[in-house]
Amino acid sequence: MKRCLIATLLSVIILFPSTAPAADLDVMVGQMLMAGFRGFDVDANDQISRDITEYHLGGVILFDYDVVRGKAERNIQSKQQVKTLINELRSFASIPLLVAVDQEGGKVQRLKKAYGFLETPSAHNICASGEFKVRIASFTIGTTLNSVGFNLDFAPVVDVNVDPNSPAIGKLGRSFSSDPDQVARCAGIYMDELKRNDVLACLKHFPGHGSAGSDSHKGLTDVTKTWTKAELIPYRTLIDQGKVQMIMTAHIFNGNLDPDYPATLSKNVITGILRNDLGYNGVVITDDMNMGAITEFYGQKEAIRLAIEAGADMLLFGNNISYDKNIVAKAHTIIMGLVRSGKISQDRIEQSYTRIMRLKEAL
Repeated sequence: MKRCLIATLLSVIILFPSTAPAADLDVMVGQMLMAGFRGFDVDANDQISRDITEYHLGGVILFDYDVVRGKAERNIQSKQQVKTLINELRSFASIPLLVAVDQEGGKVQRLKKAYGFLETPSAHNICASGEFKVRIASFTIGTTLNSVGFNLDFAPVVDVNVDPNSPAIGKLGRSFSSDPDQVARCAGIYMDELKRNDVLACLKHFPGHGSAGSDSHKGLTDVTKTWTKAELIPYRTLIDQGKVQMIMTAHIFNGNLDPDYPATLSKNVITGILRNDLGYNGVVITDDMNMGAITEFYGQKEAIRLAIEAGADMLLFGNNISYDKNIVAKAHTIIMGLVRSGKISQDRIEQSYTRIMRLKEAL
């Protein structure tokens, strides 16, 4: 009965995206949130379970390493443990739950050999080795994720390798290539292989993080003097090919694109460039709202308001750089208050909810 109800709701939203409200406001707001949590297993008494049932949380992200505690004790221990955990999380959701992980390959992969998973080389190495190697590696990632229940990979990275010494991208081998067309080709293969395994892909980090000389996890990253329009080529190509269902924003600042705000909080960047210029109408998710580039300069309420006004559909709180077990309740309450006070319109919330439900129809 539950599955029939969900299917009916999704079909109504897809067929009639601009008619009457798709759901209660608190449901729509909850679907706009994705959060991290602590625990190798969950039950009905855990906060994350209550977040899913009471606040209608749209998605969760799993990590293997707890940054605050400084040790590898977070969500991932073994294949069977992860599979059980994901099944437990899904059991609390009345709307399909996005279960995400950063599994890029190379230095950024949460599912490691130590936990019994197959590891793959970095994006830089596989793309340099030829498209066949890209296909093998990305198919391996897809089968690995699907086998334990993940339905969303925060990959591929389509940042162009403008600066090989960029601390968050080039230096870690996360970029496919310095050639934006090659980035698009390798990323397209990667996305195809994830799709073959029923895993959603998420391009990152819009509008391009490859020229950044600093790490936005730690503070403001200014690419005003280094970023070029060539960094949009992978996005334009893949969007035109109809491959893109989700894009993650970057917390970079580019004074030429927006003199006031970093990309995640910029209407000029998300609505102006991504939606209007590139013609993208899929889901936009923020990079982690706990990162220093946001928290050092904006209060939580202000950052949430600006991100939604800019055009973001989902707000990611990794809850790992800093930890707050009540982060979902706080963010949900803030958004509800912004709508009720008239600072954000309910129509704006419905737009994001429609996109999210359209994405979830593929699950």
